[in-house]
Amino acid sequence: MARRTFAALAIRNFRLYFAGQMVSVTGNWMQRVAQAWLVLEMTGSGSAVGAVTAVQFLPVLVMAPLGGTVADRVDKRKLLYFTQAASGLIAVTLGVVVLLGVTELWMVFALAFALGAVSSIDNPTRQSFVMEMVGRTKVTNAVGLNSVLVNTSRIIGPALGGLLIVSVGIGLCFILNAASYLGLIAALSLMHSDEIERAVPTPRRRGQILEALGSVRSDPNLLVPLVMIAVISVFAYEFEVILPLMARYTFGGQADTFGVMFAVMGVGAVCGGFYTASRDNSPPTVLVRLGILLAVALTAASLAPLYWMTLVALFAVGATGTSFLSVGNSVLQIYAPPDMRGRVLSLWAVAFLGARPLGAPLVGWIGEHLGPRYGMGIGAVAAFLVSLWAYRRLLAK
Repeated sequence: MARRTFAALAIRNFRLYFAGQMVSVTGNWMQRVAQAWLVLEMTGSGSAVGAVTAVQFLPVLVMAPLGGTVADRVDKRKLLYFTQAASGLIAVTLGVVVLLGVTELWMVFALAFALGAVSSIDNPTRQSFVMEMVGRTKVTNAVGLNSVLVNTSRIIGPALGGLLIVSVGIGLCFILNAASYLGLIAALSLMHSDEIERAVPTPRRRGQILEALGSVRSDPNLLVPLVMIAVISVFAYEFEVILPLMARYTFGGQADTFGVMFAVMGVGAVCGGFYTASRDNSPPTVLVRLGILLAVALTAASLAPLYWMTLVALFAVGATGTSFLSVGNSVLQIYAPPDMRGRVLSLWAVAFLGARPLGAPLVGWIGEHLGPRYGMGIGAVAAFLVSLWAYRRLLAK
């Protein structure tokens, strides 16, 4: 069991990628906590927290298909050098602005937008690069392990970010995140090029994005995961928006309370990632079961009357949510045509990240005006309804 769970780590290039990602993603989660708390401190508004999240992910909604098209045309490893360096420059700029005490709200919004623009290229490139490192037979294992990495970082990053905010201030979080991008840059430079199974670059031609959309529309194995993640992302994955509100207004806590809530959800997500990594490639029907389990966990988190009960429910949210994302991502990697994998996974980025500008302000408004529990509860309803739709769609194919 253990050997199968860690199978992809037997591949040298993936081990390097995994180590570099651990450093980089930890810093990224630390920045996400710091950015949310910075905006909340500046405005006291849940809607403003939702708005900055929306601004950060708006470029992904608009530009990710173009980013996926670029990823299909060029060497993905070289493209990742550019995206990591650009992300680090944005983070250090925000850190310097905060440390100098000249922060204006528009600056936070502008830099969040810039980071989103880089992510619109970075996300589909990283996602499709996994298949080139590990191959088709190990892609589900690699995606599961990557989920473990992301969510281990979700434990470390927010907890560290919360402690740094309380002890030394917000600015240092951004500076440390800027330095963390060097981890993945170093890992990429140490990889063996001859062990990367590069997909044949797609020649430049008109209509490539529409071609990918047509392929998705005609194949339920691609359509169902994308629709499910789009709906769930809009209504259920706005944790950077709803958890600060729950920490402050439901439980009367501070940044460290927010960090603990994020960290507990991250522990659950790590467990969900290990479970997915230990399984063979899963059919799309597994997504229906995971979607319903996520709805149940979100319902429990929204209704739990005590803080410790909420933490237990958030553990379950993390486990089921990560399993859902990992299986959905691996289904797309497996069923997408190789010459358009970058474009198909860019649609995953649109569905998962690009949908956030639609959901973040809505969930932030609900959390501020109706209460954080209602903001969490709407996600449970959405997850349940889209799972029922997916069941009917897959049954009919």
